[in-house]
This record gives sequence, structure tokens and C-alpha cells, in this order.
Amino acid sequence: MIVAAHPDDEILWFSSIMQQARQVIILYRDFWAVPDLGNKRAAAIANLPHDNVTWLELAEAGSYGCADWTSPEMSETGLAFTATATMRDIKSMVKKMVPADSPAPAARLAQAYNDNFFTIVERLRPMLSEDMNVFTHNPWGEYGHEDHVQCFRAVDRLRQEIGFKLWMSNYCTERSLPLAMTYFQRTPGPFIRLPADVEYAQRVAQAYVDADCWTWIDDWDWFEDECFMEAPAGPSSAPGQGRLFPLNFFSM
Repeated sequence: MIVAAHPDDEILWFSSIMQQARQVIILYRDFWAVPDLGNKRAAAIANLPHDNVTWLELAEAGSYGCADWTSPEMSETGLAFTATATMRDIKSMVKKMVPADSPAPAARLAQAYNDNFFTIVERLRPMLSEDMNVFTHNPWGEYGHEDHVQCFRAVDRLRQEIGFKLWMSNYCTERSLPLAMTYFQRTPGPFIRLPADVEYAQRVAQAYVDADCWTWIDDWDWFEDECFMEAPAGPSSAPGQGRLFPLNFFSM
């Protein structure tokens, strides 16, 4: 099973296994900053070349850019937000879309992010069982997306409860590297390396392009292969030198 946060994440970070996955679960649909995005995503998902895609249709909080990625701080539900992030563009954008007597935009965004965590856990729980291999985002959110981190943390909580095998992706950027480095181990675990299925990836991507909701780089070039490692239980306590596993590193 693949558990991906946003529509198109399933093919960006899991192209080597998507076609073989028995089930693909995608979390989010609507995003308040782009009012028609949910309908476009629905059109794309209806045309994905995969027989079993489950869409939870949650609403995105709008968390991207709210954490301090130079010195990331974990929270119970993902990453802690900074005051600077909640005072900038997102605050002004949300302010235009809520009644004047509503709680402060920053509080609404943080509450929505926290609520999403518990909703993800409750909605995913009945879909998971001990005998599964579950693939999801890595705990630093690939390129540094707070929703991806939260997705990992929610699935990891269920791993501790249910006992399935949890595998993480190997993508990383300079933005997310400080958080990735906290997972470096003196003796890293084994990993699997699989060739990217670029032809299939392009077919999936085209469904999003045709529906006008491809949210990624237009000229994205898939890596030749991907590595997956069984996700560690948490950040490493080992100081100093450490290793993880081969990363697909790209610059934003």
C-alpha cells in the first residue's frame, strides 16, 4: 500500500512501486487558496491508470512554509509552526476567506493542521493490518512539506499500534536536509533499490496535466531509481558521524 498526502505525490515519490501497489491512498482534496483545485483533482484521479485508488478527500490546512526548516521542531501532530510563518502570506490569504469574527487566521491554520493528524489516523486505521508493507513519505517530507511530515507521523503512529512494515521514500532537498540529518544512524538499516517506472509515471502525470492540477515542476525528470528503507522509530540519539541510505537529492 502507498499512502500519499496530495494528489500527484503518489507518482512523484513512488513511481517505482505505484503500478505494483495493491492500493494507493491519497489524503487531500481541497485547498482554500485554490478554490477549484478539488474538482480538478477529482477529474484527474478518475482517470488514473490504477485500479484501486482510495481518496480520503481531506481539506489541506495550508501548512507549507509554516515550520522553521533551518531548526525544525517536532510536535505531536507533525512540525511546530513559527510565528513568522503564520504572520506572512498565508495569514493575509486566509484573512480574505473567513468571517471577521472568526478566530485569528494563524490559530485556524494550526488547528486545522492538528485536526488533520487525528482524522488521518482514524480514517486509515481500519484500512491497515499487521501483514502489510506500507510505503509513505519520509519523516523530513521529501523537499520539506509539513503535510508530508504529518502524513509520515500519522502512519508511523499506526505502525506502532498495528505492527505493519513501514517503508519511507529517499527524496531530499537542501531545505529538508537539517531534519533528515536527525535520522542519520551509525549503523543504517538495509534498503531496497528499484528502477523508476518512468513511462508509467508520465501516464499518471498526464492525467493531472490534462485536469490542470499538476502541482509540480513542469519539466520534472524522474530519477533512474528509488530506494526505500524501513522507517526508523524516531530521530537518532547517536551523536556525530552518521549515515542513512542513498538519497535522491534535488534542489528547489
